[in-house]
Amino acid sequence: MSASAPKLTDPELVKQPAWPKLRDILGPGLIAGASDDDPSGIATYSQVGAQFGYALGWTMLITYPLMCAIQQISAEIGRVTGRGLAGNLTRAMPRGLVAGAVALVLIANTINLGADLGAMAAAVRLLVPVPAAIGVGFFATLSVLLEVFVRYARYVSVLKWLTLSLFAYFATLLVVHVPWGQVGMQFLVPHVKLNSDYLTDVVAVFGTTISPYVFFWQAQEEAEGEQEDPAAKPLKEAPEQAPAELQRIRFDTYLGMAFSNLIALSIIITTAATLHVHGITNITTSAQAAQALRPIAGEFAFMLFALGIIGTGMLALPVLAGSAAYAVGEAFGWKVGLAYKAKRAKAFYGTIVVAFVVGALLNFSPIDPVKALFWSAVINGLVAVPVMAVIMYIACSRTVMEDFTISRGLRVFGWLATGVMGLAAAGMIVTF
Repeated sequence: MSASAPKLTDPELVKQPAWPKLRDILGPGLIAGASDDDPSGIATYSQVGAQFGYALGWTMLITYPLMCAIQQISAEIGRVTGRGLAGNLTRAMPRGLVAGAVALVLIANTINLGADLGAMAAAVRLLVPVPAAIGVGFFATLSVLLEVFVRYARYVSVLKWLTLSLFAYFATLLVVHVPWGQVGMQFLVPHVKLNSDYLTDVVAVFGTTISPYVFFWQAQEEAEGEQEDPAAKPLKEAPEQAPAELQRIRFDTYLGMAFSNLIALSIIITTAATLHVHGITNITTSAQAAQALRPIAGEFAFMLFALGIIGTGMLALPVLAGSAAYAVGEAFGWKVGLAYKAKRAKAFYGTIVVAFVVGALLNFSPIDPVKALFWSAVINGLVAVPVMAVIMYIACSRTVMEDFTISRGLRVFGWLATGVMGLAAAGMIVTF
């Protein structure tokens, strides 16, 4: 840096406007939230709406602050330390336990990735008569090429634009008749049923909205964004950057999680207002939900729903593969990051490619994709609880976070989210 270059401690650089420009805060939180509504998640929300109507809309209200808390905490860990979650986990847990947890995340992500590839291929077949193998191969190949060979900053811009595909579900909601008074009543005054089917769907919703792969992704993207910016440093090394950066993380996370839950709620309401009221209560895939909408809600709603599956799949695939590669790479001390060229981080990018290959091949194995998806949800739900507990330990540790341990409010909601996921995991075991 030249002698005339401004220093980061100059008041003009440290002082930030109270409300940053929107383009400056749309980042890892928005992408993480949008990717949470992947084709597998769409199938879950469609099943919830079809089976129980509007009765489970309240879950979106409950999960929102819990999602915000754990995602904000994950992001702050990444930005404060300059490391992803797995890199910090190795400093707080025995390496064997970290390796076991990361292996489970890798397995769950790969199964989820395969299910999403299959759902996208099925959605394409609803619109164009293309063989499933071609659809799966095309989406897997395209996603690998983009993730491995497109420059990091440009690739993140692509992911941001892909979040717009989820507006298809807002548009679908606008073309169906919805009794909003009934929706509002059940949203604000839930009627809880203590039976197996109801509790299983509640657990499924919590397991779908609060997923470990999203924790790993947002934390690592914050760390990688810092590494890409020559003026940025981990906050514990450059505390003067903290006010603006922590404010950006809050806005980004709150916006991203709100977007995620509003999309999920739109899907629940749409399928409740169409499929449920017509007696169609058993939906197992997102493509099946789109097909069932066709004779009830019309061709336009059907096409929007199907196109949304493809768009959100293209957003979720790189997040699933990337978060798995980040977790594995940091756990074993590899060079990790989408900012690296492929030849400089061969093991990291190799993990991404293997995840796509195995995920694609699962669609042509004897394994039932619906059962595989169920087991990935089980693994995610079980892994989430200890991972969240360790995240909270790290976030509260002055050894790791120094002067940037999380606030009291975040501690309350972070531990509450961990407890709720613990109950959800217990409920999953009981209902299973």
